[in-house]
Amino acid sequence: MRRASKKSLSSAATASAGAEQVNEKQNRKRKGVSTNLTSRKAQRGPTKAVSKEVERIDQFFYTYADNSSVMIDPEGIETLCSHLEVPHTDVRILMLAWKMGCEKQGYFTLDEWRAGLKALRADSISKLKKAFPELVQEVILSPQIISYVQVTRPSNFQDFYIYAFRYCLTEDKKKCIEIPVACELLNLVLGLQFRPQYQNDYKINFPSLDNYDSDLAWPLILDNFVEWLRENKS
Repeated sequence: MRRASKKSLSSAATASAGAEQVNEKQNRKRKGVSTNLTSRKAQRGPTKAVSKEVERIDQFFYTYADNSSVMIDPEGIETLCSHLEVPHTDVRILMLAWKMGCEKQGYFTLDEWRAGLKALRADSISKLKKAFPELVQEVILSPQIISYVQVTRPSNFQDFYIYAFRYCLTEDKKKCIEIPVACELLNLVLGLQFRPQYQNDYKINFPSLDNYDSDLAWPLILDNFVEWLRENKS
């Protein structure tokens, strides 16, 4: 009887230890599953937020896009401008095209729209309106900070200026733009950059140039352009 009792106790102890090991393994598995789920949720969180943002930006795009071309064409841009309460010739629309990296004048593709509006954090008319001042500041530097910013980081104005010229090349293999277009473009692009510094003293009338004074401190590119324009006026 004693031997049987010892065997019984030994078997019970072994069974108990085995049960504890099984329970421990199950607990570890549960913890592992819980950790994996938490990790997956953490990974999915930002992805879902980004996908929702892209979805809203896409919906915003299709408000103005042409159904057949799946692009925002000139008519769609005019509608967009009316909702933004700015004329389609406003320099901020050109800045918006620059921000999107648009390749064809008067047309916004979905990929271009996504890239630009994600950078501006705008998925609605109201948000795009609010983003305009920041966009202008990204391109245009005020006289008070221009010298400081040039030391700390390069200006986007040069990039914007070059883009504006290329954007107006409406035909393939075209390397120059017409003089009237160039005059309007210079007035539009250079006006915002330099007029705040000189508006009280200097103002050039395009295309007549009747009040141009070469002795005034205009940018060299303007002096060269006026000189070229006068030589070729006839």
